[in-house]
Amino acid sequence: MITFLRGGLITLSREEDCVFKRISKQKTFLPLEPSFSSDDVRDFFALGNSDDADDSHVDLGPKEITTACAADFDFLTTIGKGSFGRVFQVMHKETGKIYAMKVLSKEHIRKKNEVKHVMAELSVLKANFHHPFLVSLHFSFQNKDKLYFVLDHLNGGELFSHLQKEKHFSEARTRFYAAQIASALGYLHDNNIIYRDLKPENLLLDKDGYLVLTDFGLCKEGMTPNTLTSTFCGTPEYLAPEIILKKPYDISVDWWCLGSVVYEMLYGLPPFYSKDHNEMYNRIVNEPLKIKRSISNASTDIITGKDKTKRLGYKGDFNEIKEHEFFKAIDWDKLLRREIKAPFVPRIESETDVRNIAEDFVKIKINPASLAPQNLAMTQRDHDFVDFTYVQKNPMAS
Repeated sequence: MITFLRGGLITLSREEDCVFKRISKQKTFLPLEPSFSSDDVRDFFALGNSDDADDSHVDLGPKEITTACAADFDFLTTIGKGSFGRVFQVMHKETGKIYAMKVLSKEHIRKKNEVKHVMAELSVLKANFHHPFLVSLHFSFQNKDKLYFVLDHLNGGELFSHLQKEKHFSEARTRFYAAQIASALGYLHDNNIIYRDLKPENLLLDKDGYLVLTDFGLCKEGMTPNTLTSTFCGTPEYLAPEIILKKPYDISVDWWCLGSVVYEMLYGLPPFYSKDHNEMYNRIVNEPLKIKRSISNASTDIITGKDKTKRLGYKGDFNEIKEHEFFKAIDWDKLLRREIKAPFVPRIESETDVRNIAEDFVKIKINPASLAPQNLAMTQRDHDFVDFTYVQKNPMAS
C-alpha cells in the first residue's frame, strides 16, 4: 500500500528501523512563504489566487431558519481544543441526546482570515452526507460572538491517540481502517470535493471500533477529476510533493495522504518525518521512501507514488484503490453496512464516557455563561456568516 508515496525505495534492516518518537501533534496550517508580500498574503487568503477565486461563492443551502441555540444544550465536558475554539460534549435538554458541539470565536476567525474556510466547511457539512464514515452535522447556529456546529458524538478517541499508545498497528488492522478512509474519500470525490487534511487526528473511533472522518475546514468543492487547484494548505507531514513544489494539484493528493497515514499506522511515524519542517519537505520531495522488510508487497504498493501520474488512485480514483491487492480481503458492501467485525473496539461504558478523550482536554473547565450567553442574540445580519443556521431533517430521530 506504499505506490502513493514512491520515488524510489530503500529497504531497511531491523537494526536500521526508525526509532524516533513523534514529540507533538502537528497542526493543520496554511503556510505563508517568505517570498509573499503582505499584500500578496492578504489577497491570497481573503480573495484566493486565480485558481481558487471561485471559493468565495459557496452554496450555503436554503434560507436561514432559527431552530436551535446554545441555551438548548447542557455543556458536559470539554473534548477538544483548536485555534479558534473548543469542542464540547453536550446534551440536548429536551431529548437527552448527546452530541459534540464545536464552538468557534468569530473574532479569532476574522483575525486569521479564516471566514472562507469556516463557511466552506459548513457548506460541505450541509451536503448532509449519508455515508457511514463521514461525520454528520445536526445543527448549526450563531450569536453575536460565536459560531456553533452540533455534530455526531464519537467517544472512541482519535486514531492518533490509539496509535501513540500502541506504537503501530498490524497490517490487518491497518487495512480495516484504510478501507474506511478510502471509502470516505471516494465518496467526497464523487461529490466533487477534495479533502486535503487527512491525518490520524481527524479520524475518530466510534463505539463499534469503526472510523469516522471529521473536520472539513480545508475541503474545496467543485473539484472534478480534471480540476486543478493550487492553494498551499494541509498538515506538514502529509503534504504531497506537488503541493510543496507549489504546482497545481488535483484530488489525487488525498491518495498521497492516505498512503502517508497507512505508513504511519504500520510504522508509528509519518513516512518522511522530521521535527524540522524544511528538512521534512526536502525528504518528501527528494528522498526515497524507506521501507521495512516486514510488510507485504501489496502494502508497499499502496504507500508510494511521488510522481502523481504513477500514484495509485490517479487514474481511477477510488475504484482503482479498492481493486488493489492490499484490499483483496475487504468485502466493500459489508464494510459499508458495518458488518465486518472491528479488530479493536474501544472501551466505552456510556454515551458520556470520556476515558478515550485526552485528559488535557477533559480537565479544561467549562463556563456555561460564556458558551450560552443570554445577551448576545443576533440583532442584525452578520454578512460574514450569512445563512449559517441549519437543522438536519428530523435531527431528533437520528
